[in-house]
Amino acid sequence: MNNLARRTLTGAYIVILTLGGFWLHPVSFVLTGLVILVGTMYEYYIMIGNTGTKPQMIPGILTGVITFALSSLIAAGFLKPKFFLVLVPLMLAIMIAEIYRKQDKPFDSLAHTFFPVLYAVIPVSMIPFSAFSRTGLSSILPHGEMVFSPGIIIGFFVLLWVNDSGAYLIGTAFGRHRLLERISPKKSWEGFFGGMIFSALVAWLLSGWLGVVDAGKWIIISLIISVAGTYGDLIESMLKRSMGVKDSGDIMPGHGGFLDRFDSTLISFPLVFLFISLFG
Repeated sequence: MNNLARRTLTGAYIVILTLGGFWLHPVSFVLTGLVILVGTMYEYYIMIGNTGTKPQMIPGILTGVITFALSSLIAAGFLKPKFFLVLVPLMLAIMIAEIYRKQDKPFDSLAHTFFPVLYAVIPVSMIPFSAFSRTGLSSILPHGEMVFSPGIIIGFFVLLWVNDSGAYLIGTAFGRHRLLERISPKKSWEGFFGGMIFSALVAWLLSGWLGVVDAGKWIIISLIISVAGTYGDLIESMLKRSMGVKDSGDIMPGHGGFLDRFDSTLISFPLVFLFISLFG
């Protein structure tokens, strides 16, 4: 199987599993977000560990899981926001534990332990707030009287993947002017604008089905995704270059790892969620 066929087949599986998981039911919605979170954090810690710095991987991932679980329970109305304060002693314990680890550069370890909280945990932990207590696109399976709609996250991923696919196709066919060759040699301005146009067109076509906001705002969301998603990809490329690796992992043949696949999500979704929260 050649690389294009492998990449296409793996991409189809990623789309089906991601959209299916988020769309099926509130429980699968939460589990899908959790898998993305743990996968991205694990790959980050492994890459950093290979450089000689030893972050606290297990406490870091545990902090991420607890944060995401709290976000899901608070978004669903089972807990009050004050329960986020549980994270304070947990983070203090990580700093205190570093004293006893006898690392050569303890603050490098702490910095890389906590950076994924900013880079991955906070963005992914916004996802439950985009679905619980919201109306719109219904889940595939009934979920009782709970107010829940995965419409925002489904629309987000559809537009993100349309943008990526459009950028890849146009960039491959017509790309001549490099976007930022120092960081990502293959990205072109032609691909960037091609992805943006494809994404805006699909946003306009699907806006009535997705709901939540009107067509004009979905088009604005598509533009946010195109710009911020590109920066998300560039940031992860910068990370990989600094680590001296081509892919963050190999769990997805032809696509690399979780960070390779969801790098754009980590930067663009918080801005999309902010836009919808302010203007939706």
